[in-house]
Amino acid sequence: MKDDDVIQWWFGFKDTLIAEINVTADRITVYDDVLDGRFRDRLKLDNQTGSLTITNTTTEHDGYYELQTNRMRPEHYSPNIALYAGDYELQINRVSKSFSLTVYGLKSVSVKEGDSVSLNSPLTEMKDGDVIQWRFGDENTLIAEINKRADRITVYDDVLDGRFRDRLKLDNQTGSLTITNTRTEHAGRYKLQINYFGPSYISLNVYARLPVPVISNSSHCSSSSSSCSLVCSSVLNVSHVTLSWYAGISVLSSISASDLSISLSLPLEVEYQDKNTYSCVLNNPISNQTTHLDINTLCHTCADSVHCCGPTEAVIRLVISALVGVATVIIVVYEIRSRRAERDQAHIHTSGSIEI
Repeated sequence: MKDDDVIQWWFGFKDTLIAEINVTADRITVYDDVLDGRFRDRLKLDNQTGSLTITNTTTEHDGYYELQTNRMRPEHYSPNIALYAGDYELQINRVSKSFSLTVYGLKSVSVKEGDSVSLNSPLTEMKDGDVIQWRFGDENTLIAEINKRADRITVYDDVLDGRFRDRLKLDNQTGSLTITNTRTEHAGRYKLQINYFGPSYISLNVYARLPVPVISNSSHCSSSSSSCSLVCSSVLNVSHVTLSWYAGISVLSSISASDLSISLSLPLEVEYQDKNTYSCVLNNPISNQTTHLDINTLCHTCADSVHCCGPTEAVIRLVISALVGVATVIIVVYEIRSRRAERDQAHIHTSGSIEI
């Protein structure tokens, strides 16, 4: 800026003055209480360049901005805010002799593996000169494109080792992208680029379907024990899950895992006569699987010897009991046969003595 420069920033169709720099008067002014205070404590002017910064933007800051200087014709801005990774990012494209600042929020979409998902564009109808591109991942790999000028729709579904093969569909009216039969490898950041807008981003989360957790009895038979030891477990091939014990709607304990191919287990001690309702829940951000505890089936006092023990110990006890029973029968049969043989020998001996 030079010594005689005057810069003014105006907002909206009613041309409300919101900021001004007058170098001649050595004055910098922000009118942040106008328009119901929507700009309060959000405006910053650069006294070297006259640039205007809007902090902590909200949707009510969307609209048309006019920049007036005493040395240039007015420039018009249509601002939008691109939110990415928690930060605001302004995308600026020069269209003719004006700037278009496009603001989109970073959208997050979640879906279960195997389902279809649509990533929507902001357009209701594409025009003849429109060009839309969809890109994926940190390397901005082009996966789909509509070029109305060339009357061409293209999906590049063989890129990235073919993970999108036969899964991409483009809406030729709006430019929206549909991914069918989603898998976890389709999760990531998608970038939508329209020729006269700045880019917008959509974060897609794809969650694998959850298995049903299993509740088992881990108790050992003991006549002195008054409680039943249980364990809820699940062998996982999914990520970002939590395994929890509930008593009614209250969480008793939980354990989480973010890695794949891991086995989770969570113990629980309950009294044999406990009347509470217990359940084991495996969940991720969009779904859950629940197994309800039947205390009468899994928990018994040790008077019910088979039921009070774990399944392995119960089988061992049954086998031992069977072996003892067989051994007892064998001994009894052997004893009977031995006594019968002795009686037969005695009878033969007596008969022989009489004949002599």
